Formats: sequence, structure tokens, C-alpha cells
Amino acid sequence: MDIKEKIRFNDSNSTPHLWDILPEKSREVINEESCNKLESVLYPMMQKGLIEADEFGLSPILTDIETLCIMSEEIGVTKASAVATLLYSMCTNGLLSLQEIEREYGIDVAHILSGIQKARDFYAMSSNLENENLRSLLVSSTQDMRSILIMIARNVCVMRQIKGVENIAAQHRLSISASSLFAPLAHKLGLYKLKSELEDLSLKYLEPDAYYHIKEKLNETKKSRDAYIARFIGPIEEKLSAAGLKFHLKGRTKSIHSIWQKMKKQQVGFEGVYDLFAIRVILNSEPENEKQDCWQVFSIVTDMYQSNPKRMRDWLSVPKSNGYESLHITVLGPEDKWVEVQIRTERMDDVAEHGLAAHWRYKGIKDTNGGVDEWLAQVRSALENNDEIKLHEQFQPTLKENSIFVFTPKGDLFKLPMGATILDFAYSIHTKVGNHCTGAKIGNKNVTIRQKLQSGDQVEIQTSNNQTPKNDWLKIATTTRAKSKIRQSLKEIQSKQALMAKEDLERKMKNKKLEYDEATLMHTIARLGYKFVTDFYTALTNGVLDMNNVLEAYSNQLRHDRGEDEKVAPAQSADQFVMQTEEEYQRQNSGDDVMVIGEDVKGLDFKMARCCQPVYGDKVFGFVTTGGGIKIHREDCPNAPEMKSRFSYRIVRAMWAGKRGSQYPITLHVVGNDDLGIVNNITSIISKEEKIHLRSIRIDSNDGLFSGTMTVSLDDTGRLQQLIKKLKTVKGVKNITRY
Repeated sequence: MDIKEKIRFNDSNSTPHLWDILPEKSREVINEESCNKLESVLYPMMQKGLIEADEFGLSPILTDIETLCIMSEEIGVTKASAVATLLYSMCTNGLLSLQEIEREYGIDVAHILSGIQKARDFYAMSSNLENENLRSLLVSSTQDMRSILIMIARNVCVMRQIKGVENIAAQHRLSISASSLFAPLAHKLGLYKLKSELEDLSLKYLEPDAYYHIKEKLNETKKSRDAYIARFIGPIEEKLSAAGLKFHLKGRTKSIHSIWQKMKKQQVGFEGVYDLFAIRVILNSEPENEKQDCWQVFSIVTDMYQSNPKRMRDWLSVPKSNGYESLHITVLGPEDKWVEVQIRTERMDDVAEHGLAAHWRYKGIKDTNGGVDEWLAQVRSALENNDEIKLHEQFQPTLKENSIFVFTPKGDLFKLPMGATILDFAYSIHTKVGNHCTGAKIGNKNVTIRQKLQSGDQVEIQTSNNQTPKNDWLKIATTTRAKSKIRQSLKEIQSKQALMAKEDLERKMKNKKLEYDEATLMHTIARLGYKFVTDFYTALTNGVLDMNNVLEAYSNQLRHDRGEDEKVAPAQSADQFVMQTEEEYQRQNSGDDVMVIGEDVKGLDFKMARCCQPVYGDKVFGFVTTGGGIKIHREDCPNAPEMKSRFSYRIVRAMWAGKRGSQYPITLHVVGNDDLGIVNNITSIISKEEKIHLRSIRIDSNDGLFSGTMTVSLDDTGRLQQLIKKLKTVKGVKNITRY
């Protein structure tokens, strides 16, 4: 009798006990006392109507009980998984919390249901149920295979009952998940009957014309097909027995879904599918005689029936990389019908059935994660051997997690390596998204591009047209794709900057009425100490080289090359340049020659470097330009290492005069929350400071965050530190750094 007919909740006196309606295999693992406890919770909920029917009009509690029947008959259950199955709807509808379930039924049951909730959340987030990554995410995130087994059984249970429902959209969505998500998982676990049923039912709902056409054809040909199989294997059995071989034969008809896939792939009608069924010869051979016996069967069968060499698959001589061994041949049987014959030994069949063998990949199911697949194979083996102890161990595995799976706000799922950052994810979406990435939102939380991702995160990438890749991004990115795209973008940026610097240089030459000569420019670049033109233009762009000094050096070189001025000061070429060691540099600069910087210093042509904007009080040094002038740089200037290593002979020790000099411009970078009035608060503080003047400010706002730069004039580092300290007290300001 059907479960629905056994349970009538409108009349409590006629309602049977839960224990009485459970299948025998369920009662082997769950005792009557536990059933009574569950009944006292489930039945009142049903009678009071606290759990509403699902989108198909089905009772969730009845679905739970029927799911347990499927679990018991097709999969096998432990007590924890049986209880979790019966509490499925109570938990997912919020009538019982995981804490309550753990307290009343144990941590094992709560763990299974926690995995189901997490898997359901990911399932709901995904926009593409056919994405192979979703299967791996569900398996790796639940951490308990029993959660997946219950979801597979429940999917089968519902699929059996949704014929003729009004909610066609929900029926189609469930059918797609059955064929693309749960059927492959069932296949990996060796639940072939459930896998075939899910595929056939999904075809029935998604493409009913194809399903019923093939079903009618199979029904029409069943008797003749069975008779044909008997006629085909009869002579083979006689020959194999006469040869003294120990064996047994299996005959199987392909599922409706499998036949439909072949019809589409081969573009033929039903009658054009030759291998509607296959014969499997399984030998009981000693290990040393396995191959010999298989080839003997091959010889016997092909002597009896003509074989098709094009359709022969020899995985006996050279097994597949996953260990699969078998000999597949297709022969022309009676009535000129093609029949597939698979020849293997018991051991080979066991490997094929219990490993994640080629049969799975032969069916088109790709391997996505070695650790997950190995675990699935072990669980599958335990299920088939009914090994309860091993089963319990395998249900709580330690997976080798090499990948994470991340959702976009639209539900698209991306696979990334463990340890991937927001920047990696941005580049996996699109190169432009990566190049302009400023951060992201995970949930409602703003995170930086350095944030490492976790499996199941839903990430919204934030971008700005003003953002461009930086060199330090190469240290943040972990994927090969991201690193490659960053390097490519940096080269493009450098090329554009070099082109702009070259155009600027040529324009300045024209203004000064200097004739442009490529050879002279190359000589000038070499005399300035650069081996590569790109390095020269980069230095010009970054302010390491002063444009006026370059023009002066070029003018001198031009006169020299023309013989108009033989008194051009000699300079080392890049090829002749020998880098000084730090010891030599310290020894040469250990004397008393120190440049003093101040308003009253006369006779020295010096300027403050724009690249680092020194302020009175900073530790500084002088750098002699090719024109004879001196640029003052901070010791921590970003260009200092290159200048000291390549041009140590131009370095001059420097110190400030005993009193403050004039005001100096410095640039500050500000980051914070985009609160109302925050810019006014910042400018108000600056305006109140004595001897500090705001020269410019630029603020960019994006999704609740702001970042920008402001240039102020002040006279020393002490006043600078005081200003930074006061600005950090402004509500919403997160960080202030000096360029």
C-alpha cells in the first residue's frame, strides 16, 4: 500500500504508527523508541498544518517518509541518516533549529542536516544547474556524503510524483537538476538504478515526445529483443563451456535516456541505434591467465560472428589511465544485427564497478577533483559491500581540497585554486574587470583586492575607470591567468607612458629648435647610463630624469657629433659603467662634503624632486643631474635604490639648514567611508592649521568608499605628522599615507 494511503492525518485514530509503515530495512537501524519520539514531533505538525505543501502540492513530511523508503531499498542507511531523512522538512522549514536537533538527536544527525542546508543554499544561489563545478562544490562543502545521498533520494522521490503538475517551470528546473546534478552524483556513487531513473524521468518531463516515442518502440520490441538475446548467447554459452571456461553472462538494455543521446549524437532514428543492448562476458580467471582467457573468448565470439574492427576497443593490452581493463567488440549477430560484447574478468569488473573507472568517463562524466573522486569511490565501495564500520568512517572524510568555488551576484559559478584572492577572481571574469578592480563585496562587507576567497562566497567585484594595474599586484595574484594579464597590462602601460614621454621630448626639442636625430638621441641615452630605451623613458616619466637636463645633454651631444664642440664633458656609457659597491660608496662619501639646504644657501642650483616631495626634516640626499643642477630626494624615495645603484657617483650627501626654509608641497592619499560631510571636515581641519595651506584636493567615491589625494604646503615634517594625526581622527577616515 502507498504511504499516502497508509497515513491519514485528518483522523488521528486511524493513523498508523510510524514504526509500522517504515520499510523493514529502515527498522534494522532505527528502533521503535526513536520512531515514537519522531512521531510525536512529526504527526502534530502535519495535523496542525504547520508545514505547507511544496511548489508541486506535495506534503513535505510524506516526502521525507517516502525518501527514507528509497534510501532503505536502494542505498542503505545508518540510524543517523534515517533520523536526518525524517527531520529534513522540519529543519529546512525552520521548525527545528540545528541546535535543537543536536540536543535531541545527536551531533551526527545535526551534521548531516547542516550539510543539506549548506548544499541547498549553494543550489539556490546557482543560476546554472548544469555547471559541473556545482557538483564539486556540493560534495566538497557538505563534508558528509550522507547529506548528498539524502538529497539524491529525495530528488528521485519528488521526480516520481510531478507528472501532470501545473507548475511547469518548477518541474523543468527540477528535471534539469535531476539530469545535470543528481544523476551524475548518483552515477559516481554507483547508484546506477537511481541514476538511470533520474535521467529517464528528466527526459520524460523535458522532452516528452522523445521519451514516449522510445518507450513505445522498446515495448513493441521487448519480446523479440529478449528472444534475440537468448538466440545470440545460446551458442556462445555452449562454446565457452566446451572450452572449459568459468563465466557468467549479463544482458542489459540501454535506458531510454541513453538511447535518446545516441540518436541525437549519431543523428539517426530509433531503428538506427544498433546497440540497444549489450552482452557482458565475465570470466572467473586466475590472475596469471586473465588476458589469455579474455582473448580466448574474443577468438570464440569472433569465429562465430563477424566483428566490426572500427568499433573494437582494446583496453586489455593498454588499460586506461584510471586502471580500467576490458575488451569491447561489436559483432554482427543473427538477422544482421550489431551487438556489443564486453569481455572482462571478475577482477576487472570489480575495478570497473568500484573504482571511478573509465565507465564513468566513458559516459562523459569528467573528473574534477582527485580528492573528491577518490572519496566518492571509497564511499561507493562501502555502500555496495554494506560495510557499516567503513561506511561510518568514509562519511566523515578529510578531503584534499585543491579548489574553491565562488558565485557572482547573478549566480554564475567559478572554480579557482585554493588561496585565490579577489584580484584572481576579477581576472577570471574578464581582463578589463581585473585591470579596473578596486575591491569587492562579499555579502554586505567591503573587502580589498588582497582578500582570500572561501568556497561558496558570493562576490561582487567593484571597479573604477581610474584604477590601473600596479607592480605589487603580481604579489597579490596567485593564478597564472591573473599574473599573465597583469604583466601584459603593465607592459602596455609602460609602452604608452614611454610613447607619451617620447612625444613630449620631441615636442620640447622642437620648441627649443633642436633638430631631432635618432642616432644622437641613442648616444645621449647611453651616456646617461641607460642600456634600454624603455628604461630611459620610464625614468623620464617617473621624474628620475629631468626633461631640461635631458635636453641639455642632447644639445651637447648633438654639437659633439657634428664636431661643433669638442669640449663636451666625457660621460660613462652604459656598457662601460661599473656599479660601485656599497662599501666603496660609503668610503667615497664619508668625508665632510655635505650639501646644506636652506633659503640662505647661495650659489647652488638645487630643486626639490617632484617624485618624493621632500619636506624640511626629512632625511635627504642630492642627485647631480646631467645639466649640473641638483635634485633633492628623500632617502625613502621610491627611485632612490635605482639612483644609488646605477648612479652612485652622482649622489651628494645633504642636510637641512639650522632653521626652517620655505613651505614645501606634499601629497597625501586618503581612504575612508563615504560619509556625509567628510570632505568638509577634512578641509576644515586644514584651514585651521597655522602655516598649512591646501593647494588641491581630488576625491573619488565608489559604492560607499572614497579615496583621493590632496596637496598641502607646509614647512617641516613635525607639522606634517601633527596634521596626519588630526586628520585620522575625522569620522570615516580609514587611512592616510604620504606619497
